[in-house]
Amino acid sequence: MGTKSKQNARIYFFMLLVPLFWGGAFGAAKHVITEISPITAATLQFGPAGLILLLVVTMRSQWKIDVLKKQWFGLLMMALTGILGYNAFFFVALGYTSAINGSLIMATTPVFVTFGAVLFLNETWNGRLGFGLLLSLIGVFLVIIKGSLETLVSLTFNAGDLLFVAGLICWVVHGLIGKVVMKESPPLFTTTITMLLGSLFFAIWSLFEGGWGMVPNMSGQSWIEMLFLIMCSSVVAFLLWNKGIHQIGASKSSLYMNLVPINATWIALLFYGATITWQQIVGMSMVIIGVYVATTSHNISSIHLKKKKANNTIT
Repeated sequence: MGTKSKQNARIYFFMLLVPLFWGGAFGAAKHVITEISPITAATLQFGPAGLILLLVVTMRSQWKIDVLKKQWFGLLMMALTGILGYNAFFFVALGYTSAINGSLIMATTPVFVTFGAVLFLNETWNGRLGFGLLLSLIGVFLVIIKGSLETLVSLTFNAGDLLFVAGLICWVVHGLIGKVVMKESPPLFTTTITMLLGSLFFAIWSLFEGGWGMVPNMSGQSWIEMLFLIMCSSVVAFLLWNKGIHQIGASKSSLYMNLVPINATWIALLFYGATITWQQIVGMSMVIIGVYVATTSHNISSIHLKKKKANNTIT
């Protein structure tokens, strides 16, 4: 086996840690916000994580001042949508809904990013993408209405589920902007800058929230969970995610997102005493299948497009 094959084999294995860490973040964050306020929790997570990534970028000499000057607006918008917007909705939403519901709604991200790329970035549309999008939407819708027509008719939706939908929109916009920005800005540099900016905005917001007085009274469990959120869900997961995109491509990497709701579910059940309903099981199945169909269709379209370009070059 060649060196490149060995490297790819290792990254396929290590990429399994990404959905494990991101899935675990739902249960951990839900417990942390029972002891401190949501925005303070977000500041505690992303402030240290941003500083650690800053150290990594500095040690690797990957500062890109020219990129920062050219792409500052895009990086700012990524910070506002993906770090500030998404995570504000994430932490607040967990106060109203379950970690399982949140993970299911956010698991549709690859489908909507691909759909958004078709609408705004001139990427290819096909039937598999449409089917995956529809199936994922139905799965999420089933979870939100809890399989009850009464919920649909009365429009009495769970506030946390709706906040997660708002967070999903923020994350999708962040992903679409990132597709443009990262044509020139390396993923690690992009992640570091956006995380630093986002944590700065959170720090300012937290001063008005007035939740720092609760931090010294956090339990040992919450501090362990916060350490997990900082090191595993933020730093390690993002570094592995960026490395995965670099080595095996965005399409293959996105398939690992299918495991996030599965990991979030068993972690919530095992460690946090959560319960699971038939609506969540059916919804999870539909979302996972929908995401798989949509993301693999995008990968197939890319392959066909490359072959077509190659044939045109030969002729």
